[in-house]
Amino acid sequence: MAVVICAVSCLSNKSNDDTVIPETVSFNFHIRPILSDKCFTCHGPDGGQRQAGLRLDIADSAFAPLKETKGAFAIVPGMPEASELYKRISSTDSSYMMPAPDSHLGALSEYEIKLFKKWILQGAKYESHWAFIPPVKSPLPDVSNKDWVKNEIDYFIYDRIKKKGLKPNEEADKERLLKRICLDITGLPPSVEMMDKFLNDKSANAFEKMVDVLLKTPQYGEKMAVHWMDVARYADSYGYQDDNIRTQWPWRDWVIHAFNNNIPYDKFLTWQIAGDMLPDANKEKILATGFFRNHKYTEEGGVIEEEYRIEYLLDKTKTFSKGILGITVECAQCHDHKYDPFSQKDYYSLLAFFNNTKELGYEGDVSVSQPAKNPILTINEEDRKNLLSFINVKDTGSLTVSVMGERDTLRKTFLLNRGVYDQPGEEVQPAAIKAVMPFDTTKFSRDRLGLAQWTIDKNNPLTARVFVNQLWQEIFGIGLVKTSGDFGMQGDLPTHPELLDWLAVDFMEHGWDIKRLVKQIAMSATYRQSAKVSEEQLKKDPENIYLSRAPRLRLKAEFIRDMYLASSGLLVKTIGGPSVKPYQPKGLWELASSGRGVLATYRQDHDDALYRRGLYNFIKLTVPPPGMIMFDASNRDQCEVTRLLTNTPLQALIMMNDPAILEASRVLAQNLLSKSPVAEQNISMAFRSIICRKPTDTEKKLLQDFYNEQLMLFQQRKLDAATTLKVGEYPLNKKQNMNQSAALMKVISMIYNLEEAIVKT
Repeated sequence: MAVVICAVSCLSNKSNDDTVIPETVSFNFHIRPILSDKCFTCHGPDGGQRQAGLRLDIADSAFAPLKETKGAFAIVPGMPEASELYKRISSTDSSYMMPAPDSHLGALSEYEIKLFKKWILQGAKYESHWAFIPPVKSPLPDVSNKDWVKNEIDYFIYDRIKKKGLKPNEEADKERLLKRICLDITGLPPSVEMMDKFLNDKSANAFEKMVDVLLKTPQYGEKMAVHWMDVARYADSYGYQDDNIRTQWPWRDWVIHAFNNNIPYDKFLTWQIAGDMLPDANKEKILATGFFRNHKYTEEGGVIEEEYRIEYLLDKTKTFSKGILGITVECAQCHDHKYDPFSQKDYYSLLAFFNNTKELGYEGDVSVSQPAKNPILTINEEDRKNLLSFINVKDTGSLTVSVMGERDTLRKTFLLNRGVYDQPGEEVQPAAIKAVMPFDTTKFSRDRLGLAQWTIDKNNPLTARVFVNQLWQEIFGIGLVKTSGDFGMQGDLPTHPELLDWLAVDFMEHGWDIKRLVKQIAMSATYRQSAKVSEEQLKKDPENIYLSRAPRLRLKAEFIRDMYLASSGLLVKTIGGPSVKPYQPKGLWELASSGRGVLATYRQDHDDALYRRGLYNFIKLTVPPPGMIMFDASNRDQCEVTRLLTNTPLQALIMMNDPAILEASRVLAQNLLSKSPVAEQNISMAFRSIICRKPTDTEKKLLQDFYNEQLMLFQQRKLDAATTLKVGEYPLNKKQNMNQSAALMKVISMIYNLEEAIVKT
């Protein structure tokens, strides 16, 4: 472990501008990333592409005599000038230098060459990849400003801030802090009543009390479920050609229930991986296995069943490895991984855990209404009254959910040549990735239950790290490892490796308690900082890697919808239940329809269904909700752990023209007018409801002037109030003054379009 801690210290001292050579050069944090980018394509784990019989990812090969250059060695510890590797990377002779010009990998920089020279001089010490070494708790750094730190997280953050020559920001004001914590824990903005109560609470633990209250609300489970839906590629249709409706939403209800009831993460994973195989398996645990059945299914008649069955196994393998382990095992489907120590045999040994399911290669031909023959769980009314009471359904009929189920006889698994379904090669046995942690068959059975136990074993170096990193990403926008889905050698190095490991171990030591972890992060001084940014911070840390300030983050697509529904009073807070179809542009759905099945045409919902949270939007895989996709929601056709973040004019057009936002503006305007006719008061109240703080005098004047201008235009009939107010299905209150309603609606629409409305600071 001393080597790892030393490497971490070296990383901490490494200059961000890559000009200062560290005192001790680490293989893990300085050398391996360069090898991975420049060398592993030809001299890495992939035996099929390896050149000159040389592997540079392992010491035994790197220190051995070169096969094609007599008397030479790639690396001679302590002697860079005698090392063929150093001579070639520092050469300018195009016929001799490495990487070779025709590889198009690019030559090493002067700084990188100096790193290699110093590393070889220091003995060229190899290390296991940092992510495959079990995490350990290192001592808390000694900090000079103990008055700033509030818990262990802050020791690590402050230490890095100080070394960067920065100072942490002061704590955010109570209004912004309340908005931030409400959005992070529930995905909803605070109500005006909540704001007033928090501002008037002068007690020292006012913030902690608010955190505890929010963690107990059912909206916490909904907020947490949004990320897990991306991991689990949840959708309401099958995908492929017909893309008919499927009923997986009871599994989504279980996920919300699991987060709200704070089911420990190790149990949360075990049930989803192998709940049906537990000795005490019941319908709840079997329902949890719907996690692996959320992928796309073909409904086409005449398909080659085995071809699609293999496709589903590939999907399950990727979801498990990327979503839970944070590694790119799928790269080894067709050949040995080029960068990580995952062989093709390793890949199919992992896939073998899923190969014994009863699942077929199709889900039923929609043209003949053939029922599914795959494993399903039938949930009746009695189940919903007892064990599965968290499932929200109004009728008394039975529900069917796709779940996992094992065959009675073992199906053989073969390595597939080039990854092709009908080209079996060597037979393999179920086994997890040995480079991560050996699969001890005296401890773990060769089935999904054994895989689950291997996954949550406290010696597994990835599971806790990966989840802690995903949660950190959800709160701070970027994980401590930026590449949340790739902890391998091509992934980014952790910005705060000691903190990541400390949190991972602490998480396991405290029973994999997710709510405790959320509170732990929220209560830190790091989290509670102001988002103000100085010129010095922008100069020294433009990406806020060292967290000397709170990040400014745009809300996820689902939470933008939740924001305008909640602030307007339209939000229906019912938890769970079937997905809903809100307003959507006409004809869009039909353009991607085969014309067959229940989903051939878009049938918009009405009444309360129009005002459900974004989590419940119906997701048709061939036509995901357009408003969500424009704001970078996952299209759910595969496992995703990180969403892209884009800025396009279409996003601004949606905020200005989406009927749901205009409807929210109208409803809020009329609700405010029903309580007071005073425009100035209503504008301030609308601003607080949406932005979650009191407007400044300048903001009030600008909005008041705009209101007066719009009111005059409506009164003079240069604008038509009736046309403006005619948006959305929520009933119009015709007793209210139409001109005042329309003018206030325009002001509120403008407030919704302020950047601060959809940004968490």
